[in-house]
Amino acid sequence: MIGIDVGGANLKVVDKNGVHIHYCPLWTGAPIPELLRQYANGSDDEAAVVMSGELADCFENKIQGITFIANAVREVFLSARFYGTDAKFHDGPVPALAAANWLASADFLQTKYPDAVLLDIGSTTADIIPLSRFPSLMGLSDLVRLQKGYLVYTGMLRTPVAGILSSVNLAGTATPVSTEYFAASADVHLVLNHITPEEYTCDTPDHKEKTPDASRRRLARVVCADLEEIGNTGVMEIAEAFWDRQRALVCNTVRRVTKESGASSVIVAGIGASLFARECGGINLMQALGPAADALPAYAVREIALRTQG
Repeated sequence: MIGIDVGGANLKVVDKNGVHIHYCPLWTGAPIPELLRQYANGSDDEAAVVMSGELADCFENKIQGITFIANAVREVFLSARFYGTDAKFHDGPVPALAAANWLASADFLQTKYPDAVLLDIGSTTADIIPLSRFPSLMGLSDLVRLQKGYLVYTGMLRTPVAGILSSVNLAGTATPVSTEYFAASADVHLVLNHITPEEYTCDTPDHKEKTPDASRRRLARVVCADLEEIGNTGVMEIAEAFWDRQRALVCNTVRRVTKESGASSVIVAGIGASLFARECGGINLMQALGPAADALPAYAVREIALRTQG
């Protein structure tokens, strides 16, 4: 049994050998079958699958994306089963498969952490899930989760800086930022030493190097400047301003959901687990799950499938 999570930007696989994460943007014609074949031993291999990539704008609608993903997986795993927002497995593409990956994580964790809020902060989004409310979570779309604060659309790598930062105090002067896609959250977190260059796994906005110096140059362009114009001091002001805004956006929402649900603790997964566990006062699931915490839905759907088999 392997667990598969097909996101818009990343393909995550969990098998008996560990966790495997591939940058696989669907809008570029992602080679899902080619990537999955290395994990298949035969036509009878079992796979449990969740997805969120159906929202990618290369698809006209969600069901088209669901069908594309399901067919791509079943090219390799003929008997693949797909977990839906109804907390059930399905044999083929149905609307309930849309963005069900977060529910698989909640389903897996609800027994061990029944009174916790889960924050799964990945490359693109933050899922904020009150595990004590699991029955009422079933069937929720991403639209409803956005409205409830259970989905915050910011992440460690792919968030455009201008997406959540409108201005910055630059050398004492309030400075609006350009809304061009000059820099991403990965550039911020790299220059702040929150991630390593190896963890900068998505494309860069300018398709150039993934180095601190290249990130500084991209961040300078956010205020329509060269690095030489504002220097490292100016770049750090931009980075810190973005980080202050992102941290407040995520942690304030976590606190609100925690209060509303009456939860007693926060557990944190994803690439930002260590950072946000500290900032939001939560428990880092890396300590309990190891690398699987960075591919939680893939790990969770595999465990759920194994549990239902038993």
